[in-house]
Amino acid sequence: MIRADYPARGIVLRGDQQVRVKDALPGQTVRYRITKKNSHRTEAMLLDVLERSPEEITADCPHFGRCGGCSYRTLSYEDQLKLKEDQILRLFQGTVKAADRTDTGNEEAAENAAAQEKGKQTKPAGIPAWFEGILGSPDQPAYRNKMEFSFGDMEIGGELQLGLHAKGSFYDILTVDGCRIVDEDYHRILTCTLKWAKETGLSHFHRVTHEGCFRHLLVRKARATGEILVDLVTTSQASPDLTELKERLLDLKLDGRIAGILHTTNDSVADAINNGGTEVLCGTDTITEKLLGLTFRITPFSFFQTNSRGAEVLYDTVRRYIGETDNKVVFDLYSGTGTIAQVLAPAAKHVTGVEIVPEAVESAKASAKQNGLDNCDFICGDVLKVTGELTEKPDLIVLDPPREGINPKAMPRIIGFGVKRIVYIACKATSLVRDLEPLQMAGYRVKKLCGVDLFPGTAHFEVISLLEKEE
Repeated sequence: MIRADYPARGIVLRGDQQVRVKDALPGQTVRYRITKKNSHRTEAMLLDVLERSPEEITADCPHFGRCGGCSYRTLSYEDQLKLKEDQILRLFQGTVKAADRTDTGNEEAAENAAAQEKGKQTKPAGIPAWFEGILGSPDQPAYRNKMEFSFGDMEIGGELQLGLHAKGSFYDILTVDGCRIVDEDYHRILTCTLKWAKETGLSHFHRVTHEGCFRHLLVRKARATGEILVDLVTTSQASPDLTELKERLLDLKLDGRIAGILHTTNDSVADAINNGGTEVLCGTDTITEKLLGLTFRITPFSFFQTNSRGAEVLYDTVRRYIGETDNKVVFDLYSGTGTIAQVLAPAAKHVTGVEIVPEAVESAKASAKQNGLDNCDFICGDVLKVTGELTEKPDLIVLDPPREGINPKAMPRIIGFGVKRIVYIACKATSLVRDLEPLQMAGYRVKKLCGVDLFPGTAHFEVISLLEKEE
């Protein structure tokens, strides 16, 4: 039993030693079990909260505590941002080698003086000049535009469930028909699909025996247009008549509009949606989202930021960090569906996006054509291979890698382009911490760094860093 007074997520002090307790909050008195210990860190599993933090509030979700999706729902949004901001600063403060601020010192002093004159708070003492804090999400409840619900049960042979994994469990599935990170349309579609699935008498896919029919329900909804995609994922072990489900879904009274109902077959043993073939039951297999005045085509499995309005904050910050792009060549590496490339393209000479997922590349090309952007090219391939084949020389580079960060073998090629500015977007902050080492060894220095909260109620966030090459 120990009090979690350490000012960072899930970290408590045990004597002089730090113990990282997953899901513990500062100010709580907790009981935990150590699960991993080495010379670098000690990790533990939260067993019980014996005393709540004074800052905690009543969770606004009926599933909180049983569902493993959110961990911050007992904190106000302001306190969530403070916690995430502190974590970002602690992660990077000992790692960052800042850019030389000599030439910008007068500018910063002028900004602080102007802020004081207007009665605004300036940056607190001790906060590095390069750290710009964290930007909040415009939407807090109901922010997600995509959910992958799983079929399963809460006990062996129990009633069929459709929702998310129960807290701390790989096997147990909890029906989350009141989930707060999505809007009511998701709840209506989930409830309708689960009722129909129960009536078929077919079972869910069992992760141990690899037998059963129902696997996932994928729902995507564009915030700007209200278009909805519904995709039922099953194995090929049974062939339920999907006509009844389709008609029930189309009869639902929704705030949005169903653009397409799909059926995907997945016989992989992995607990993930693998596309073994998708049939369009009605409508189309795409929806249209709008961000920062641009239109984007989204398919069932293409990558797109799950928080549409938060993504606008993210991309606007990227645009601000990358700076002047007029008559410049930009490489957008790990470009996904090409959102960043297209946000930068209107003012750039040329933008090249590189992405390994073919479906995402096709979506990027279609969106660029729809947006009238003829100075964007998208290449399908691994960044490691493609960067060794490109003949065009970039002036600026944007990096938005997956959670594991940049392939260490690709890093020398990225550095070898010798660009003045690099903007790195990290969905896993520790990957950026690791990748900063070779970048800083090559002479790049962090000029700006901030967080963007795309996942309210959870412990996750994005980090954006501007790196400049020292002369």
